[in-house]
Amino acid sequence: MAGHCKWPIIQHPKKAVDAQRAKIFTRVNSQLTVAAREGVSDPDPNPRLRLAIQKANAANMPKDTIERTIKKAAGELEGVTYEEIRYEGYAPNGVAVMIDTLTDNRNRTVAEVRHAFTKHGGNLGTDGSVAYLFSKIGVLNFPPGTSEDEVMEIALEAGADDVVMEDDGSIEVVTTPEAFTDVVTAMEEGGLTPANSEVTMRASLEVELDVESGQKVLKFLDVLEDLDDAQAVYSNADIPDEAYQG
Repeated sequence: MAGHCKWPIIQHPKKAVDAQRAKIFTRVNSQLTVAAREGVSDPDPNPRLRLAIQKANAANMPKDTIERTIKKAAGELEGVTYEEIRYEGYAPNGVAVMIDTLTDNRNRTVAEVRHAFTKHGGNLGTDGSVAYLFSKIGVLNFPPGTSEDEVMEIALEAGADDVVMEDDGSIEVVTTPEAFTDVVTAMEEGGLTPANSEVTMRASLEVELDVESGQKVLKFLDVLEDLDDAQAVYSNADIPDEAYQG
C-alpha cells in the first residue's frame, strides 16, 4: 500500500484467499526479478534484493521458487524480460497519482491502467504531468517501542536526513535515495531491523479530502494496486481517518 499510508498494515481475510495469494506471489516474483537484474544476485550487497527476499519469505513463497526467480533474472536461466513503466494522472478531486508497474507486455498494462482511470473518473496523463509534485526518498519504519535514541544515533551517523517519532510511537527514518543502502545496513548492523524499508515517492503538496471524497479516491487507489502489473501506487491525497472505516 505504498504512497497513501504512512504505516501500512496489510491483513488478508478458499477461492478468494487463493486468488489473493497468487496475486501476492506474482508481485513479489516481479520485485525479485527487477532487484536481481539491476543489482547482483547476492542479497548481501544488494539491499533491494534482500528486501524482496524478505517479502517473499513473509508471503511464504517456496525457497526453490525464490532461488529460481533470482537465477532467471541474473541470466542464469532463460526467462521473460520485464520492464518498469511509470504512469501518471489524476484521480477524482484533482488528486495526483503515479503508478509504477513491472510488465512483460506494455500494451496489456497500459490498457488496464487506462481502463481503471476512465472507469473511476480519473484522467491518465502524460509523462511528467504529476511527477514534479513528488520527491524520491528512502524510508525506514520501526514499530512502537523501538528506542528513539538508538534509532536517531545510528541513522543520523549513517547519513539519514531526518528521524520522526509518530503519534502512535512508531518511528520513521527518512534518507536520500543515495544514502538509503548505507542507513539500512547501519541499522541492521546495530541490531535495529526496520519493519519496512523502501525507496518511495512522497508528495510535496497534498490535496485535503472530506470523508466521501476520500473513500472514492481510496477505492480508485485500491483498484490500481490490485492490477497484476502494479508494483507501487503513490498519491498526494490527504485522506481523513474516517474514510478508511467506511
